[in-house]
Amino acid sequence: MDRAELLGILARDADTSIAERAQNAMLTQPLDSIIAAIGRPDSDPRLFLSAATHLAGKPGIADALVFNPACPAAVLVVVARYFTPKGIQAMLDNLERMSSDPRLAEAMRQVTSGTPEQNELLKGLHGGAMDQKEIEDAAAEAEPDPVKRETLMQKLTHMNVVQRLTLALKGGREERMLLIRDSNKLIQKCVLQSPRLTETEVESFAAMANLSQEVLRTISLNRHFMKSYAVAKNLVRNPKTPIDISLHLLPRLTAGDLLKLTSSKNIPETLQKAAINLHRKRKIGGG
Repeated sequence: MDRAELLGILARDADTSIAERAQNAMLTQPLDSIIAAIGRPDSDPRLFLSAATHLAGKPGIADALVFNPACPAAVLVVVARYFTPKGIQAMLDNLERMSSDPRLAEAMRQVTSGTPEQNELLKGLHGGAMDQKEIEDAAAEAEPDPVKRETLMQKLTHMNVVQRLTLALKGGREERMLLIRDSNKLIQKCVLQSPRLTETEVESFAAMANLSQEVLRTISLNRHFMKSYAVAKNLVRNPKTPIDISLHLLPRLTAGDLLKLTSSKNIPETLQKAAINLHRKRKIGGG
């Protein structure tokens, strides 16, 4: 245990005189040593709380706390307003952590220090319940059984954003199939971050022409998802997929799938021409 961590522990001591001396001493320590101590996976939890209470505004402290998975959500609530874009992205990449404590989601609602794209995503935390028409349309596609569909709609009708974040992460297949169509981009990201999400579901998402381009792009940027040939193939065949992604994935197609694409009426002309050219090159090259 180094000096920075020891001071963080003593700063939470029940003896106020000891705690005060330790707090003052923490303020004199090099920030690098404190950040290094915070970053260790086995750091004492009292260090996290001391750093959040007395050093939150110091450069790098808030981000160091969010990058340590062992740091409790309750501590992140205290430092959220000091996150840099790097720390904000860490939160966006782990929405399960954000949804684990309603206070943390509320604190992130107030954060405006991100990039324009991050701030736009965080605006989604200000949203309320889904529009009823949106629920009905999404439920009609997500659940063919009318009885189950009605139950699903009733469940979603009065849910706020944080509740839908949690459902997207922990709910079942039917909930994910509906929530991937939620107009709130944070909810869409939560579905794709769900630990319960299956490869079959991602394959289905990749083929859906009624999903947003942002969802399809997010799928294409996930290395784990893109190990699946079916996901890559469905993205290329999906007319909603951004053309730069489709063109990039085109060479992955087998000869048979590429041939089908050359005569498809449902893809952009640019992609079809590229498929025809690639098909010709492969024939000439014998590949």
